[in-house]
Amino acid sequence: MKLKLGIPKGSLENATVDLFRRAGFNITTSSRSYFPIVDDPEMECMLIRAQEMARYVEDGILDAGLTGLDWVSEVGADVEPVANLIYAKQSFGKVRWVLAVPESSPVQSVKDLEGKIIATELVATTKRYLAANGVTAKVEFSWGATEVKPPELADAIVEVTETGSSLRANKLRIVETVLESNTQLIANRSSWADDWKRKKLEDLKLLLDGAIAALGKVGMMLNVHKNNLDSVLQVLPALKRPTVSHLSDGEWLAVNTILDESTVRTIIPRLKQAGAEGIVEYPLNKIVM
Repeated sequence: MKLKLGIPKGSLENATVDLFRRAGFNITTSSRSYFPIVDDPEMECMLIRAQEMARYVEDGILDAGLTGLDWVSEVGADVEPVANLIYAKQSFGKVRWVLAVPESSPVQSVKDLEGKIIATELVATTKRYLAANGVTAKVEFSWGATEVKPPELADAIVEVTETGSSLRANKLRIVETVLESNTQLIANRSSWADDWKRKKLEDLKLLLDGAIAALGKVGMMLNVHKNNLDSVLQVLPALKRPTVSHLSDGEWLAVNTILDESTVRTIIPRLKQAGAEGIVEYPLNKIVM
């Protein structure tokens, strides 16, 4: 038996492959094939656009797949949410679908778009958003380059953003957030009901969650004389409490901990000043709580 898994093709593809590598699965993609090679004999992978993933999972063509919550909502797919994987193309965080207008536009809220034209790829979600706000406007599907359509081809757009830099570059300003989204691991309902496939997916969730938990963190181990232990521990902000163990020399101790990578350059000099020796920093692939 094999688990048929959809990998999102496009902007999330590289981030997803890297996340699976951290989780312990090596996936090799090729521009000439939609069937990546994975080093797990119990798994088959297929590259699918994130926009189409939920439909193929719902129909059972795939047992499971990774796609955005936005696209699950857009097509109204009846699938089993297995894991929230909060990572994206750049920031490994959430993305936002925002309502944006030209900087010179008088529009200040969605209410000001009554009778106007809105361009977006997220048509159904935008229509629901307008209806919830009591606004009637024309929503047109955008095939791409949505940012360049206002003001000639549309009065406003609903577009996805992580940082807002592309919108600013196109002289657009954000009016409101329509939807927040993040990547999800979703499963076909029948596949989730299968004991073997469910166990496989639960194991996959555990490993992917562990890989995400390790993002931006490093491990650190060091030696310290027992007289300096308190001073060293005061420097270390630990995930929980540092592990302290005895060395063969009874006067010395080994300390092992996990740190945010961004703090290491500040902490290492302070550790040295506090009496730490043999300081070693090492990368982490997974943190399983």
